[in-house]
Amino acid sequence: MAWPQDGQASYSLDGHVFSSPDQQPVPIASVAKVMTAYVTVNHLSPDFQLVVHADDVADTKVRKGRGESVVAVEEGEVLDRQQALTALLLPSANNVAAMLAERVAGSRSDFVALMNDTAQGLGMAETTYTDPSGFEPSTVSTARDQLLLLGAALGSPELARVMGSRSAVLPVAGRVDNTNSLLGRDGFIAGKTGSTTAAGGCLVFRVLRSGRAMDGAVLGQRGGPLIAAGLHAATDLAHQAYAA
Repeated sequence: MAWPQDGQASYSLDGHVFSSPDQQPVPIASVAKVMTAYVTVNHLSPDFQLVVHADDVADTKVRKGRGESVVAVEEGEVLDRQQALTALLLPSANNVAAMLAERVAGSRSDFVALMNDTAQGLGMAETTYTDPSGFEPSTVSTARDQLLLLGAALGSPELARVMGSRSAVLPVAGRVDNTNSLLGRDGFIAGKTGSTTAAGGCLVFRVLRSGRAMDGAVLGQRGGPLIAAGLHAATDLAHQAYAA
């Protein structure tokens, strides 16, 4: 296996896990939202409705002003659980990550504690969450740990469906597209991107070819646009894995 030149990677196929050597915790950007989504489906009822408050709108404006990824929201808007997860996972909305954190745990700090407790329960020994969106570079993990989380998250039919959706329509934001442009191509059926200057290009993903499912994670990809770098590394990893 020729592992990516930059960053780190792991994948599982046919019951075996393979990882690039010398993995150390690194920033993971919006890949952190997989944990936010996983905690949400395990702590909010399926009939939960997120009502957008005035302070949520104000928070969204602040985040947008500093260049964070957000979706448009309005005071009084109501998102059901699937719509909230869609906003979180497709266009990668940091503002919705913050809203979900507060609805689940009462405060963002308590939600972060819940994220870390959940990570420990999954055996993610090299992972530390400090925020629900991954915007902070202090939210760190390894490709191997994120592979563990991906398998758990895709065990939820709702998360598998949302993470496999190429687009959706939200009440105020309208049509939103998944930042993972690999979906629907070459067997890629689910995933979550992440990208910041600190994290590089990141992607966790599932591929299904000829009845064989592969889960993968690539972190810290560089060279050109960061999301594209992560997608390219994932494509190459899948090609090599299935060819082995």
